[in-house]
Amino acid sequence: MNQQRLMQVLLAPQISEKATYIADKYEQVVFRVASDATKPEIKAAVELLFKVDVESVQVANVKGKVKRFKGSVGRRKGWKKAYVSLKAGQEINFVEGGNA
Repeated sequence: MNQQRLMQVLLAPQISEKATYIADKYEQVVFRVASDATKPEIKAAVELLFKVDVESVQVANVKGKVKRFKGSVGRRKGWKKAYVSLKAGQEINFVEGGNA
């Protein structure tokens, strides 16, 4: 796969209460990914950027919310998130050097 493409697949880690719970219980990490990203691309990108072994990838399409402003109806853009399962003993630490 093209290394330049892999650098554009992962957009950001998804940090939330649910993502933290999933990380603790199931040893998965949640990422916001490009809308046209495939599972093999996501796996290759995580392995390239974080130097970890990926066991599996699950993806979910998140629909954009409907918002109203002064009577007009609009819709936010939808996006895609990936649940990345790491092999046993592997972890990704986003807050390196932070006070614990």
